[in-house]
Amino acid sequence: MAWDFFQQTTLTTEEQEGVVQDAAEELAGGLTFRQMVDVDTLNQRAVGAVGEVLARRRLDVPRDQMLSLAEKVVGRVNGLGALLPLLRRDDLSEITITPEGRVFVLKKGAVNFAPVEDMRLEPQECGRMVEALLRPTGRGISEATPTVSAKLPRIESLPGLKGGARVHVLHPAIVPSRAGMYSVNIRLFEPAPVKPEKLVQWGVAPENVIADLLSAVSRGVRMLVIGGTASGKTTFLSAMCNAIPKDARVVKIEDPEEIWMDHPHVVTIEARKAPLGSTSVQDYTLRHGVDDAMRMSPKWLIVGEVRTGDAAAALFRAQMSDHPGLSTFHAEGPEAMVSRMALIMGVDAKIERMNAKELIAQGIEVLVQVGVPRSGDRRRLIGVWEIQPELKGGNVTFEPLYAYGEQNMKTIHRR
Repeated sequence: MAWDFFQQTTLTTEEQEGVVQDAAEELAGGLTFRQMVDVDTLNQRAVGAVGEVLARRRLDVPRDQMLSLAEKVVGRVNGLGALLPLLRRDDLSEITITPEGRVFVLKKGAVNFAPVEDMRLEPQECGRMVEALLRPTGRGISEATPTVSAKLPRIESLPGLKGGARVHVLHPAIVPSRAGMYSVNIRLFEPAPVKPEKLVQWGVAPENVIADLLSAVSRGVRMLVIGGTASGKTTFLSAMCNAIPKDARVVKIEDPEEIWMDHPHVVTIEARKAPLGSTSVQDYTLRHGVDDAMRMSPKWLIVGEVRTGDAAAALFRAQMSDHPGLSTFHAEGPEAMVSRMALIMGVDAKIERMNAKELIAQGIEVLVQVGVPRSGDRRRLIGVWEIQPELKGGNVTFEPLYAYGEQNMKTIHRR
């Protein structure tokens, strides 16, 4: 029916709420995350949705009131509120929301989080943000499922999300908080392949040391990068990937994908959790990814982060069959790496400690540690070691090649 036959009126508060609610429900149903954060397009869609609801209700309102209703619809559907400006920044690597509603950010290259001043979220606002972040992924969070990890897509229009992001949310049921407050962590991925020159610009290590490591990678040296949380392991690994020959077939196994490679022949396998309540769909783990990769004729294997013993065992066996590889592992030092790696291989893969050490010695040739020196506040190359292929006295042995503060690296003999 034409708008000319409608009687223009001013809506009551209850009528406005009804229009906004109906329009938001209709609009939210088919939105992808990309569409949800494209505020300009979303606003146009909201105006159309409000118009359809008003038409069904045979209502006509002034243009300014329609735009006001559309703005409310956008706020309800988008739900990101104060988080959206942070996602528009390109200088952040991480955003967190505490159970007390405080928001903190970690700038690229920084060691510690800094609070976002004058930003404190209320429970309802935080709940809308969580719903907005998880809705397009099809994941839900509740007391029965109190922890959820999800992946946000790459979005060119948002500088902070050009590389995508990983979201981890904890329900109030398992984090003491004000009523209804969640714990949220958003890790923003690099928007493009990390070039080795960046490591030099950032002062991670001298240019000739980075060049020596790249040369080792190009020769097929099997390298493991270690470090603590947020030490820059993945960034360093990404830079090393530039030395892989362009004609090599590369298979990456990640959870989730966050390494960009400027190579023509790359296949990425991504681990995933089984859908909640599913009995027919099982978890697909990093170990499954390594096993599948070995049936795909790879020249190079890359595991974004080794987290389980069965994944480590599968990777080291693959690398022992002369497949060059790059991977990362959470450990702060060579001895800690061996101890922790042997422990998880024993727990997850039932491999005896001595056999685990043999796998480590045979599967890894060069160990690289990145992190923040005690006397510094920036990420640096802490050390490089060559791992000897034979155990000595039942232990994995290391030949030091480089230590933080030195200007040159010793020659790598393996390969």
